[in-house]
Amino acid sequence: MNSFHQNGRMFACGTAALALAAFATGCVEAVPEEVVEAVESIDRDLMQLRASEISPDDYARFTHQWMALKARVEAEDDAIRWPWEPNDLESSLRLLQEEGIQTVARLTEQRELLRRSAEEQLARVEDRSRVIARHVSTIDSRLVLGQKPVETELLIKQARSFYEQGQYGQSLAASDQAAQSLATQALLLNSELGRYANRERIARWQQMAKETVEWSRRHRTSAIVVSKAERRLTLYRNGQKVLSYPVRLGFNGIREKRYQGDGATPEGRYRVTGKRGQGETQFYRALVLDYPNAEDRRRFLLERKTGHIPASRGIGGQIEIHGIENELMAQTLGCVMLDNPQMALLFSRVEKGTPVTIVGALHEQNSVALVLANLSARTNEI
Repeated sequence: MNSFHQNGRMFACGTAALALAAFATGCVEAVPEEVVEAVESIDRDLMQLRASEISPDDYARFTHQWMALKARVEAEDDAIRWPWEPNDLESSLRLLQEEGIQTVARLTEQRELLRRSAEEQLARVEDRSRVIARHVSTIDSRLVLGQKPVETELLIKQARSFYEQGQYGQSLAASDQAAQSLATQALLLNSELGRYANRERIARWQQMAKETVEWSRRHRTSAIVVSKAERRLTLYRNGQKVLSYPVRLGFNGIREKRYQGDGATPEGRYRVTGKRGQGETQFYRALVLDYPNAEDRRRFLLERKTGHIPASRGIGGQIEIHGIENELMAQTLGCVMLDNPQMALLFSRVEKGTPVTIVGALHEQNSVALVLANLSARTNEI
């Protein structure tokens, strides 16, 4: 049997006469080129769809069959075949082509669903992150969270990058990790600041403030109440409110002071032990408080004994109500700070021995409690 080539393809002929007859009637290719190109196109489509990520089993099955058939195509490239002869290779390729078309259609739909899921999850996480950041800023509780906000921000950026590259599965996974990190932040805030939403604790604070005001009325003198949640100092005289000013706390002031250098503002009953005017303090003016008092020392020793405070830490001191040294020093390390004009008025109306009661909050609907409630309500939204 003889054969001849046309356009680089081998065609089947038994004799020279038959070859001429076959050529005249249209001799067929051993493997139709359009079928091979169609399957190759499907393979490219599956790669662009990231089928290996969306449906690894389907993709593995297709590639396994395609590689096996491709090897046969290459091996039979010069095979001799008459038009009427059966061709199981062509049949297998056409069957794989049909299955591939169905797979591409199905995975295209799945990929779109995954894209939408990744887009929605990323949007929820980004919104949730902005809400937490805004609330944390509102109550000055950034340090409570440590490095968690930074870690979460990196995960969100990673999720956004994956999404823009079309890697929707990885984007969704990174968004889920960010969501877990945000949930952890909410838990940390509730753990560290939950006392601001505790009714019994608030009732004790309210009683402390009430007793301080009553002391002022009974002794017909001044007394000060500071609410950390409201960031407000109020001066009473003869049991009556005479002035009330916004204040700043330590850089970690929303927490309860435990040891020196923690940046927290203490809570408790104190007294003014000294007044420092200009030239006697680094600040504009200052009212020195008797921190640490007996209760502060008792709590400190107990926490150090139980290992909650390192042995190397001291209890600290030098807690004051003071003005601002300069605009570059508009931050206190644990004291209560007022703007200088307000500090001047307070300084003029307060004497040594004046009681100062510092509490976490005076109302159940305080700023910290509202933030915690909002965060808890939205924890399951992601």
